[in-house]
Amino acid sequence: MNTLRNRRGILGAAGVLGFLVLVEALGRLGVIDPGVLPLVSAVLVTTVQIAFEPAFLAEVANTLLACLAGLAIAVATAVPAGLLLGTVSVVERSVRPLVEFLRPIPSVSLIPLAMFLFTESQDAKIALIVYTCSWPLLINTMYGLSDVDPLAKQTLRSFGFRGLSVVLRVSLPSAAPFIFTGIRIALSVTLIVAVSVELIAGGGGGIGNFLSLASGANRIDRMLAGTIWAGLIGLAANALFMAGERRLFHWHQGATS
Repeated sequence: MNTLRNRRGILGAAGVLGFLVLVEALGRLGVIDPGVLPLVSAVLVTTVQIAFEPAFLAEVANTLLACLAGLAIAVATAVPAGLLLGTVSVVERSVRPLVEFLRPIPSVSLIPLAMFLFTESQDAKIALIVYTCSWPLLINTMYGLSDVDPLAKQTLRSFGFRGLSVVLRVSLPSAAPFIFTGIRIALSVTLIVAVSVELIAGGGGGIGNFLSLASGANRIDRMLAGTIWAGLIGLAANALFMAGERRLFHWHQGATS
């Protein structure tokens, strides 16, 4: 498994490197106007340079703080809600239509409403992150509960355990890999939502604000460099959670796939 994973990583890196070399060559040959799209080498130099700029690091910290705060609130609310819906069928049947109606609504379309309801752009950003992250957490928690072995619950009930005790001792541990996967999926969209709000709302700081300022100053190299860092941060966060998922839930088939 590790050999296959390493081989995929090497092939992926080779593909990215080949694409960058091709774009650099097209720029050097004049096929792509460097005035419109800077050379790859120039963008990479800028990418390294802005990593040492305090102003850029402050913008990154602003975005990450909102992402972590929104994700924490979503976990604290959506996971208990998923446990409730996944264990009490009457509540699940009553709330399911509302969930199915709200879940497909794109969070970006709610940015004007969030800006109207919250005077601070940071609060609006966190609120939209909570809204977006809640759905994968809620659905994964409910799905995880449906995968619990009924025999395990019946065995515990035979020893006199009821209700919440069964949920905490059997259902929650069994659903933990699915919940963790939901957190990883939610984490991947937090950065997208945060940067989108920063780009559209403006004035609240963050990576999106950095991109807007770079675009306004016609510094395409800085704009692309900021985008690269946003992608690297998302990639690193996803890789970290996948590694944690494999380590914590190696006994679960879905964690090793």
